[in-house]
Amino acid sequence: MTVVPMDNFRNFDRQTGFLLPPSVDDWLPESHLARFVAEVIDGFDLRTMIGSYRGSGSAAHHPRMLLGLLVYGYATGVFSSRKLERATYDSVAFRFIAANDHPDHDTIASFRRRFLNEIEALFVQVLLLAREMGVLKMGTIGLDGTKIHANASRHSALSYEHAGKIEAQLKAEVADLMAKAEAADADDIPDGMSIPDELARREERLRKLVEARAKMEARAKERHGRELAEHEAKRAARAAKTAATGKKPGGKPPEPPTEGPLPNDQINLTDEDSRIMPVAGGGFDQCYNAQAAVAAGSLLVVAADVVQAPNDKRQVEPMLDKIGALREELGDPETLLADTGYFSAANVEACKKAGIDPLIAMGRQPHHPPLAERFEEAPPAPENPTPVEAMAHRLKTPDGKKLYALRKHTPEPVFGVIKSALGFRQFSLRGLEKVRGEWSLMTMAWNLKRMFVLAAV
Repeated sequence: MTVVPMDNFRNFDRQTGFLLPPSVDDWLPESHLARFVAEVIDGFDLRTMIGSYRGSGSAAHHPRMLLGLLVYGYATGVFSSRKLERATYDSVAFRFIAANDHPDHDTIASFRRRFLNEIEALFVQVLLLAREMGVLKMGTIGLDGTKIHANASRHSALSYEHAGKIEAQLKAEVADLMAKAEAADADDIPDGMSIPDELARREERLRKLVEARAKMEARAKERHGRELAEHEAKRAARAAKTAATGKKPGGKPPEPPTEGPLPNDQINLTDEDSRIMPVAGGGFDQCYNAQAAVAAGSLLVVAADVVQAPNDKRQVEPMLDKIGALREELGDPETLLADTGYFSAANVEACKKAGIDPLIAMGRQPHHPPLAERFEEAPPAPENPTPVEAMAHRLKTPDGKKLYALRKHTPEPVFGVIKSALGFRQFSLRGLEKVRGEWSLMTMAWNLKRMFVLAAV
């Protein structure tokens, strides 16, 4: 056996004490994301948060510190309140933000739930700062959506039909247990069975099933009202066309919508606001549809939302409203880029009404178009075009093709970094409003991280 001389190793000693710098300000280099996050949050107006504390009892952790932990955590891929608490011990950067204090995970989780609305309101303040720094230009905006898993398993989902079957089964079991309990001779009760416990379990499940079916019935009633209005609009359009042309329109007249819940209508018992949605790579899972409007060039998110619809067809107008509600100091967008999932004549007209030129793909774009097709001359512009015809022509021009090509380089990299690099693939909170607040927190943290990089460049 060969003996290696100890002189070949660097000396290490775990027993010798070290003197850390006396100030947490000396723990990190000057150019560090944690410093940038802390400086930005120090400039926020948090009087609403601070004023909500009673000022009695034991001293509370300052909202600036807790907000800094959350934002820096989401910007670096640490989302769990327990992991955030542990990071205040293990990470120098988190120690710096927490000023060498260690709030427990319950405090962090409670702060996040309590101030979601206030955190969401800070989103615009971050954009205003980006504008002051000169890194945000509201010229071309890319709109896209991505499915993010809900904090619920799809195995907790229940269809209306199946819920009825289980409800009937449980009622029969409750009746059988009640009969056993009333019987004078308990010989037929299996060993280890507690009838009160079994009854309590089934009654609790019955209560949840009744609530779930009632919610599905309420959803079905709302859907029927919406579909009925659309049905009447289609009938009116056919009648108007008949009156104008004197001919009966082709095709079958629209069928009236079905009233009441459908057998396959579903609800999730863990997070009832989430929905079963198709996911990338095939299959279905319990998800939300997270939307983001991203500024080309800077890749900063200028508007964000979370919806329950699995497709993006109805999301253009709500996102245009969010963009329109931004402060005038941020500037006005000129062009909206979106894939074919957002295309409809109504969406094109909504963009024109908002003063934004739409470039929305009207069909699936090939990944590798032929060379001749890429460099062919644009067709002549149509005379007196409708908004859809004008957009279709623009998409065929060299300038339009070049501009639309930015779409793949705008929202998609943002989603890629958030989901793959940072690991934000599932919401921590439950319920649509809370999930919207968490997505706002995530996109705000992304913006700060991106601004830090752009400022360094």
